[in-house]
Amino acid sequence: MSDRRHLLLNLLRRPDDFRALSLEQWDLVVRQARRSGVLARIAFLLEDRGSLAEVPEGPLQHLLAARTLALKHVRDVRWEVICVTRVLADLKVPITLLKGAAYVFADLPPARGRLFADIDFMVPKDRIAAVEKALLRSEWLTDVTDAYDQRYYRQWTHQIPPLRHDRRQTVLDVHHTIVQPTARASVEPEPLVAASRTLDVAALRILAPTDMVLHSAVHLFNDGEFDRGLRDLLDLSDLLRHFGAEPGFWDALPRRAEDLGLTGPLYLTFRYLQRLLDVPIPPKALSAAERWQPSTARRALFDSLFDRALLPDHKSCDGRLTPLARWLLYARAHYLRMPFALLLPHLVRKAVHRGEEE
Repeated sequence: MSDRRHLLLNLLRRPDDFRALSLEQWDLVVRQARRSGVLARIAFLLEDRGSLAEVPEGPLQHLLAARTLALKHVRDVRWEVICVTRVLADLKVPITLLKGAAYVFADLPPARGRLFADIDFMVPKDRIAAVEKALLRSEWLTDVTDAYDQRYYRQWTHQIPPLRHDRRQTVLDVHHTIVQPTARASVEPEPLVAASRTLDVAALRILAPTDMVLHSAVHLFNDGEFDRGLRDLLDLSDLLRHFGAEPGFWDALPRRAEDLGLTGPLYLTFRYLQRLLDVPIPPKALSAAERWQPSTARRALFDSLFDRALLPDHKSCDGRLTPLARWLLYARAHYLRMPFALLLPHLVRKAVHRGEEE
């Protein structure tokens, strides 16, 4: 594999090598990083090392602009979550922040440099209708008008259709668990809520460290969306480095994966953090993960797919087989989330609908 395809990946692995980049290479790094949603992360990474001022003027301006935008996104997310808590205050419903919003409010490393497309949170399933009704009364609305898509969200997924604020255009994903109930490895919400931690802000909650890692892992490796795959892999690196300093975390993580039935995503997390980012995983955790590893043939197949799909979604990183790899992982994700009796008509309908739009 060529250096051109791995310019961004190599920079993330060895940040001090930025001094050896030519202006042409910097131009490509900026493009790959922007497509991956990690341009601001590079700015913070070099700033933390005291090296940002050494970046040539052209790429430096892109890094500084991305940094400014990321800081604004964090402020916007904080404000939007507060708005949601005010709307839902009378319901006295527990709100568990997920993914990026949780990183922001818990001040976790993945929040630095993050850009947001939506805000995810979880409420009890028996209160989700009341939550949706309250939000719809407060200027949030849904863009999902097709009857089939409405039924798909409400009957087969782990969330209601996304809600968009009419004025601020922010998007909410309101979940009742972290994995689609029809999935082969579904996850009941009760253990997640029981282990969750409270925050000091409006009685908000976040998942326990082990559950936060597992949610990030299942989102990356089982959802089939890789346009921000490298960013999500970096999130997992940040979470493991941060929580790994807590006593007992590395013992608890494999046990929790087994309890929740999420050993597959955790195994893939360990494998590709090591393969692509050189992230050290404690031997004891790796030993536990060996119990879940697939056959040699399946490992080789996974490597051929994920090694391609987790690179930036940019033409400079695409090889001849990259589109096929991404499509196969997309199909795998649907297979993992839906039984075949639902999967086949669902994919056929999506293909027909896409053809009609074109």
